[in-house]
Formats: sequence, structure tokens, C-alpha cells
Amino acid sequence: MILPIDLLSLSEFSLYSAWALIVLYTAYALWGGTLDAKPALGLVGLIWIFHGLNVAASLLCDDTGPKFGFAPALSATAWLIFSCYALERQWFPQSRVRLIVAGVGLISIVLSLFFPGQALHLNASAWLPLHWALGMASYGLFGVAVIHALVLSHSEKLIRQASPLAEGLPLLTLERLTYRFVYAGFILLTATLLAGWLFGDFLYGPAHAWHWDHKTVFSLLSWLTFASLLWARKHWGWRGQKATRVVYLGSGLLFLAYAGSRFVLEVILHRAI
Repeated sequence: MILPIDLLSLSEFSLYSAWALIVLYTAYALWGGTLDAKPALGLVGLIWIFHGLNVAASLLCDDTGPKFGFAPALSATAWLIFSCYALERQWFPQSRVRLIVAGVGLISIVLSLFFPGQALHLNASAWLPLHWALGMASYGLFGVAVIHALVLSHSEKLIRQASPLAEGLPLLTLERLTYRFVYAGFILLTATLLAGWLFGDFLYGPAHAWHWDHKTVFSLLSWLTFASLLWARKHWGWRGQKATRVVYLGSGLLFLAYAGSRFVLEVILHRAI
């Protein structure tokens, strides 16, 4: 039973849960592979709950109002990545991406402590959170795809060197998982861009409707990159290093579309958004 969220303010809960998550993620990275099934599942569930509540606490209204920025966006993405991992390990317990997933979660939580974001505009549509949810979900799915692509590249390298595979999943299964996440992320990214284009005035208000800024340009470049990859994979059979490099490129462009550009504006330029 989680009592602190009732006894503390949301900002205090966000702070204390972040420190708890640092401990939990570190413990899972160091000892998660040696735990029995039930304790490991319990630790995964505890991390998932605390990280989800931490993300929610940082978004909900408090004495200072809701905030968002590049670090909270990364934290929400890391929670979605961990959610996908928690489900995947039930079907593929031999998967060994634990260290990467725990590292991503740990880094995102530490960043959110130092960079909590900026106050949100409150004159936008009530449907705006749904638009953000679509965008963050596509971020998370592409993040999972990148993690699997990294493991896939490493496994292919080991095969070429005639070394034992470090990844427990068969190579073809790992490849199928990677591109299933790419397909799912592409669908959500498409929905996000269409919603921003068709309903920009309604979601953000006339002053913040669809326009050609850095976020729009990088998002469209990312969409075109993934569309090209999926078309070439279907018609030309793209696989291996060539395809995984395109996954990295498309994900990098999507990262620059929001988290990267917000980092520049918030941290380097100190500009309110």
C-alpha cells in the first residue's frame, strides 16, 4: 500500500519517489539477474508502480502548477520502455536487456531531479494530454526498438566472430521483436502528427497551432526515415546493420524533435517555452 502520495504534496512525493527509484533501479541492475522468479517479478512491479506514480506526480497540478520538459519527457519514455520490458520478460524470460533498461530508467530519474521542467500553459484543450500520450507512447516504442536493435547488432557481431551469443533470444526472434516495435511506434507517430496537423488550433489554441518549427521538422524527418525503412524492408528486404542504422537515425531525429530541442532551450539558452 503506497501511503506517501496521500501524506505528502505531489512535489515532495515526486522528490522522494525519485530517490527510491534510484535505489530500486540500481538494485535491479546489480542483482536482478541473480534473483529467483518471484522476487525479480516483485522488484519489477515495484519499479513500474513507483516510476509511473513519479511521472504522474510531476505532471499533475501542485502548488507550483504542472510542469513538463525534456527530463520529464525522458522519464515518461523510460517508464514506457520499462513497461514494454516488464511485459516482454513474461513471454521471453531469456531476454537480457535488463542492464540497458535499468540504466535508461536510472539516468532519466536523475535528470528529472536536476531538470524538473517548466510550467505548462493552462489555456490549451483538455484533449492535449491525449495528444502528448500518443507522442510519448511512440517515443517509448521506438526506445524499445533501439534497445533491441543494439542487442541485435551485438549478437550479429558475435556470430561473425564465431563467439557465443550473449543474448538469450534467437536472432530471428530478436529481429522480429525489434521491427514489431518499429511498426507500432510508426503507427503512433503517424497518429500524433495527424492529430497535430488536423487539430492543432483545437489542441493548442490559435497561438500555438501547427507551424514549421524545429519540433515539426524533426518529427517529419523521423517519420520519413521510418517510412522509408519499412518500405525498403518490405520491398527490398533490408536487414542487418543497414536497417538498424536507419532505426538509430530515425530515433535520433525523433529525440531531437522534442527532448533534444527542449534541452537546448531549457538548459543551454534558458528560454521559457
